[in-house]
Amino acid sequence: MRIDIITCLPDLLKSPFNHSILKRAQDKKLVEIHVHDLRDYAINKQRQVDDYQFGGGAGMVLMIEPIDKCILKLKSEREYDEIIYLSPDGESLTQPVANKLSLEKNMIMLCGHYKGVDERVREHIITKEISIGDYVLSGGELAAIVLSDTIIRLIPGVLSDETSALSDSFQDNLIAPPVYTRPADYKGLKVPEILLSGHTGKIEEWRQSQSIQRTKERRSGLIDD
Repeated sequence: MRIDIITCLPDLLKSPFNHSILKRAQDKKLVEIHVHDLRDYAINKQRQVDDYQFGGGAGMVLMIEPIDKCILKLKSEREYDEIIYLSPDGESLTQPVANKLSLEKNMIMLCGHYKGVDERVREHIITKEISIGDYVLSGGELAAIVLSDTIIRLIPGVLSDETSALSDSFQDNLIAPPVYTRPADYKGLKVPEILLSGHTGKIEEWRQSQSIQRTKERRSGLIDD
């Protein structure tokens, strides 16, 4: 998989992709992540990529020209399955959405900033809009990191134990069950006996029942779905 991220603040993206699972995925050649500075496609020597909005109003807007130039260059080099704009009013990022995107080969992520992007970008250039939650960030960079992480960890071979991703919360519309590790008794706080029994079948039944119970208590809407 290849992910191209377009941003006017590329330094914000350096650290997350250079550590932990995201770094190992790149080292294994399972994913390529390329960050593109939108200012490299600016309209003038001042590296301008934003302007005032027509009709007045507070805040600057990312211009269509730099975005279009950058995306056209990328598309001239390869085909893309999706061109995603990270937006607070896009489709909600859910595990099924991540599952589907993890099967794609190439995608572009466009990070908004300021008051967003020229509406013509949304209408004619991007193919999908995704929101990571009902709140507003200063820019789309953090959202791009979140989306990338949710997708990349699902690629076969990225995690050391591939069954780990399959048992994550929300994979089956259930919250993950509680987990414990050593010591089995800490200051009188004990691990449930069933987990120490060695009986795989009963342990799986317990975990399933705990997932259902937790989901009903904490996210009942998932059960309804």
